[in-house]
Formats: sequence, structure tokens, C-alpha cells
Amino acid sequence: MNIGVPRERRPDENRVGLTPAGVELLAADGHHFYVEKGAGLGAGFSDDDYARAGAQIVYSGEEAYGRADVVAKVARPTAEELTWLRPGQAVMAFWHLASASPDNIETLLRHKITAVAYETIQTDDGKLPVLMPMSQIAGRMAANIAAALLRNDRGGKGILLGGVPGVPPAQVVILGAGVVGTNAARALSGLGATVHVLDHDLAKLERLSELDSHIITMVSHAFNVRKAVRFADVLVGAVLVPGSRTPIIVTRDMVREMRPRSIIIDVAIDQGGCVETSRPTSHRTSTFITENMIHYCVPNMPGVLGRTATHALGNAVWPFLQLIASKGIDTAISQNTALARGIATHAGKIAAPALTGEAAQ
Repeated sequence: MNIGVPRERRPDENRVGLTPAGVELLAADGHHFYVEKGAGLGAGFSDDDYARAGAQIVYSGEEAYGRADVVAKVARPTAEELTWLRPGQAVMAFWHLASASPDNIETLLRHKITAVAYETIQTDDGKLPVLMPMSQIAGRMAANIAAALLRNDRGGKGILLGGVPGVPPAQVVILGAGVVGTNAARALSGLGATVHVLDHDLAKLERLSELDSHIITMVSHAFNVRKAVRFADVLVGAVLVPGSRTPIIVTRDMVREMRPRSIIIDVAIDQGGCVETSRPTSHRTSTFITENMIHYCVPNMPGVLGRTATHALGNAVWPFLQLIASKGIDTAISQNTALARGIATHAGKIAAPALTGEAAQ
């Protein structure tokens, strides 16, 4: 099978769809790779690394797409990349189609593209094996981001997350006790902050309490959310509904009740965001101020940790790519239920139920 690995074109996206090690493993099985020149530089991989692994280096993204039966990416293709699609291809990426323009879905259907959405590949026990490592990274990053944004020179209140003797620590509220929320809570608690985590799933809250007894857990309903948001120095949105747009949990009115110059880190922004005042930002211009609150809403948070994130992504993606390469996309989907749940479009039809409404808009 022919596999293309194009360079990522979205701002500050330093990850790459496959590591040289992944290329070498699949090339040994007779598969052919077309890696765009410079695709791995942000993750610390040279063109020579890919060539030694058995890939052919091509000199444009259009050629990487044009030669491929399967395209291994990270972020959803840009508008330009969508024009390079070849009918019948499979494209593996974090598609996040629930928060994308409906035009994306129309293009995929028109070209009969099999869109493998990493964020919705889901095992029978409910785990999201490809999204999980990216969520772990984003959750842990939230602690460092919060610490920085609380500083006066970044527009914050001038609060040290962990406080000092005689001065209380920052109050952190996290919405969601999934992978992002758990990793953020443990990292922030480790820095000495007082951490409150809200979720509607009592089992998740119990597991979190067992991991760190210092973390305060609360059931997530409107009364508790409003109460917690009021005292938060840092609010982390870590809500996820796989494949669907994230529901708004914190309204603009709730934001207005927060302490001035508090920090909102909406990690859920890649699926639309869980705070009404959120809008996507970038790593270069990562924050904005609305209702006197500092908002950080970068969709591709792990993109600036290209090396770590690419290795983590490769570990998770490789078994699915190997299955597709060896069996073909149709057989792979029929044999692997986790992969089947990750198919957004296939053979000119929408395969993900959560997208039916988006396509009809």
C-alpha cells in the first residue's frame, strides 16, 4: 500500500503523522511511503531519517497526497489540502468535524474519502486510545500555562499557584474528570494549588480522589458549577463528548461573576469549547480578554511539544495504520470495532451518527 506523510500546514503544528520508526516497521512489510520534504523537522526528524527508514522524499504536499492510498496526518487538512484529495483515499487525522465547517464534510462525501478520526477511535470499554496521549499532554500543559498566565507580566493577578507559608494557594476549578481533567488536576495539585474537579460521573471522581486525596471533588450540576466558577483563579475546561460538539457548561453570565483577571483555559476548544466566551486562539497569540477574564483557547496545545507528542501519537496510531495497510480499509473496519467507531465518512456516506446534524446544516 502507498502511504503519504505530508507536512502539517496549520500554524505552530510541529507534530508529524508518522515517525521514521513507524515508517521502517511498515516498509519492512512491503508498503511504500512518500514523505514530504521537511515534514518531520518540528519533531526533530530529518529527511535523511525518513529516507534511511525506507521512505521516498517528495517535494510538495500535493505529491504526498497524490501518490497515497492512505494519508497519515495529525491535524484536519486545510482548505488547500482538501483540493489535493484523491477519490477513494483514506485520510487519518484529528478531524474534529463536529466543530468544523460543513464544507469539509461535503468535500469528503463528494470524493468518497474515508476519514479516520483519531479522536473517536474507541474501544469497547469506552477508552479513546489515540486521543488519550494527546489529552494527557494537554492536561499536564495546563498547569504550566496557568502558572505563567497568573503572573503580572502576563496580565494575571500576580498569584503563585502553590502560595507560600502564610499566603494561600490559587483556587483552581476543573470541569471534567476524564483524561485531560485528571492529568491537569494531578499536575496542578503537585504544584501546590487547591484543586476542585467537577464531573457528573461519580466513579471518575472516586478514582481521582484515590489518586490524590488532596483534590476536592464535586458533582457537576448547574448550582455547583456556578458556585465553583465564582471563586476560581483558574478555570480549566476539560469536557468531552466523543465526536460531538462540546456543550456549553459555563455561560457568559457565569464568566461575568468570576474574579477579575482570572484565567480560563478551555482545552475543549478543539470541539467547540465548553465556555460561552471562548474562541480559538493560536500559540503565537494564545490569549484574549473578554469580560475582564484572560482566555487561553489553543486547539492544538500538544503541537508545540512536537517531539514528545509525535512519539506518543505514533505509539497509539501505529496498530491501526498497520491493520489498514495489511488488510485494506474495508476489511480493517469490519475486523476492528474500535477503528470502525473512528470512521467519520466512508464510501460517500456519513459513518459517524454525531455528524448527521452538522452535514445537514
